[in-house]
Amino acid sequence: MASLSEDDLSCPVCHEIFKDPVVLSCGHSFCKECLQQFWRTKETQECPVCRSLSRHEPPCNLGLKNLCESFLKERNERRSSGSEEICSLHSEKLKLFCLEDKQPVCLVCLTSEKHDNHTFRPISEVVSSYREELKTAMKSLKEKLKHNKNIKDEFEKTVQHIKSQAEHTEHQIKQQFEKLHQFLRDEEEATITALREEEEQKKQMMEKLEEMNRHISALSHTIKDMEEMMTDNDVCFLKKFPVSMERVQISQPDPQMASGALIHVSRYLGNLQFRVWKKMQDIVQNTPVILDPNTAFPHLVLSDDLTGVRFSGNKQPLPDNPERFDYHDCVLGSEGFNSGTHSWDVEVKESEHWSLGVTTASNQRKGRDFFNTDVWSVQYGLIEEFGFCVEQDLEDLECVRVHLDYDRGTVSFSDPVTNTHLHTFTTTFTDTLFPFFCTYSFSCLRILPVNSQ
Repeated sequence: MASLSEDDLSCPVCHEIFKDPVVLSCGHSFCKECLQQFWRTKETQECPVCRSLSRHEPPCNLGLKNLCESFLKERNERRSSGSEEICSLHSEKLKLFCLEDKQPVCLVCLTSEKHDNHTFRPISEVVSSYREELKTAMKSLKEKLKHNKNIKDEFEKTVQHIKSQAEHTEHQIKQQFEKLHQFLRDEEEATITALREEEEQKKQMMEKLEEMNRHISALSHTIKDMEEMMTDNDVCFLKKFPVSMERVQISQPDPQMASGALIHVSRYLGNLQFRVWKKMQDIVQNTPVILDPNTAFPHLVLSDDLTGVRFSGNKQPLPDNPERFDYHDCVLGSEGFNSGTHSWDVEVKESEHWSLGVTTASNQRKGRDFFNTDVWSVQYGLIEEFGFCVEQDLEDLECVRVHLDYDRGTVSFSDPVTNTHLHTFTTTFTDTLFPFFCTYSFSCLRILPVNSQ
């Protein structure tokens, strides 16, 4: 027993002394309850350590169980006997604390060369301050644990949203492919395969969740150990204090949700039929701008083909990813422009309150400041100043054409039905520009296909 440590007799899952240990065919042992809980989350009965499959009910590890019981008995006897209060070198009672070595010492230790020029204090003087110091450190550790659990919840919601995105996108892909001829089945299969590969890539966040589970479990175990240590007698506490402080001060950076964590839906649904049309030489509509659902304010609902957007009174349960608007009712186009000329027509006849134009890729989407800089837009029916205001007497305006000439530095707005010029901005562009669309009060906007004009 003297050669065994607590780690040698700890379950790999709960990191505590084994309780009713069972052994798998691969040789790894676990608490019976820990193994059963782990298997409830898995489709197969695999080893939590080596992932090998278990085909039979694991038997009780009697030898390990006896070792654990003997270890706990000896540890309790050792603590109750008070032997830890005696100096192991001189068999004298430990009464002082060496501030340099951070260890309790006896009166004989004062005369040893090891403690030359060291400073000593009575144990009763230092133990209270050290307990308070450890208590403060543990408070920060508990706050970190709580924060990590909150982050984990957000990650789990995002993973679930990725799954929903993939399922919805697959449904849309299949629905559009149903309109095509039989010989296009190969193209459909290739597109779905690409989607599945991205879905699997995005699901790698689950590995980060597992890492967070291990990190949270380790934090919980450390806190539990520290709480047990706080109840130890003074000498035992001071002996463990330096190592314990190192454990509570070890900090890992909090995980961050990276940009681009969501499925790139527009890559699969955007202009899907037009891209296929190039191969099949048929007539398919092409929309010059596709909306990016990963940027949409939660109250905006996008059409299945990602060309229409409407305001809804119900807030959708969407992840607060870095790309998404969280204050203004806006959504961006899926592709940015950094050269050339580009035009798109937006149907506004079903909207009484709207704003549309272009903005820079670096413009802040979180908070209220989006319209303060780097926005070139026209608006209608809004109280706030969100760009050039369309005259109120243009109530019959059905469509707005946006024409961007990146190289000349102009953004022009016009009515393509009456060929009426509305406004032109002139500046110098240095950043990538994205189309943006805002609609309020249950209104809707639709980007028109090119061949419908």
